[in-house]
Amino acid sequence: MSSKHQSTGPRAKDHQPSAHESLPPPEANAEAIQFLSNLCYLSWDLHIMEQHTQEFIKFRILPMERKMSLVKQDDQLAMTRSVKEGEEVKTKRAFFPWSSTEGFVSEAANLLLLRVMAWRQLVPSNAHFLALDTEGKLCYSTYQALGTQTIQVGRQQVDVFIVEQTVHSDEGIPSSCQFYLLSDGHLAKRIQVGSPGCCMITKMPILREKDEIEPRPVFEKQPLVWEDDMELYSRFVDRKEELRLSHASYLRRHPEAQALVSDFLLFLLLRQPTDVVTFAAEYFGAFAKRNPPTPALRSSGRPSPFRSLDPERPTD
Repeated sequence: MSSKHQSTGPRAKDHQPSAHESLPPPEANAEAIQFLSNLCYLSWDLHIMEQHTQEFIKFRILPMERKMSLVKQDDQLAMTRSVKEGEEVKTKRAFFPWSSTEGFVSEAANLLLLRVMAWRQLVPSNAHFLALDTEGKLCYSTYQALGTQTIQVGRQQVDVFIVEQTVHSDEGIPSSCQFYLLSDGHLAKRIQVGSPGCCMITKMPILREKDEIEPRPVFEKQPLVWEDDMELYSRFVDRKEELRLSHASYLRRHPEAQALVSDFLLFLLLRQPTDVVTFAAEYFGAFAKRNPPTPALRSSGRPSPFRSLDPERPTD
């Protein structure tokens, strides 16, 4: 998970890492990874495939321009960084293993992340993301909510949600940038902490309104008269005929079943019990192997199945 830095010339073969380069590279913590995973509706996990950024300051004496390109190449992320101060141009390339960029927030991903924070009015707490410092090296990046404030945009007063991003460089002091975001995530103002200048919009954009989720329609339950439905009635008739033929076929294959039912009906008509259900249970219960034997047809003369089954116990 280490990164390799090199210049535009041939790669140095005998490069000896310094004590600082031997330190393990930073990693995003679980809170940061979880927050990025929750944004899969914007992009899968905000992994960058390709990005080109350009920043410049037009000073008359010493103008400065900075360009950076990030491109995913197979299993690594290639970075090309170019800084121009006056007529002098410094270019550096670095390669980061793709496995070490989990939780990395690029410039493009940062804009999406800020819009989601403003839309939700929520900033992840104790989350350490990964970012690139001014030297193009991976380091920690944190976000902090600074509350809301009313600012002037053109001729209109608007409320903004302020988020501060701090990049904790391993080689220098942390650098912080404050973003003033409108209710729909539009960036209205940006301040680099410690810098006398700031960036601010001069015209109020058209804000996107929150989507209102309409309640699901409620349909009253209609009584179903299936006899009047030709399709349902046709299925009923077909199923009824299918069952009748199946039952008739089963009785033809098992004539003993018909004899058993005939025998039961004969005993039922001879005994004529008041409780037919209990009489049937005692009759067919004699065929069960697991149940203990009971006196045959003892309920034919007594109507209640809840009486005592002990013949020696007196009854009321």
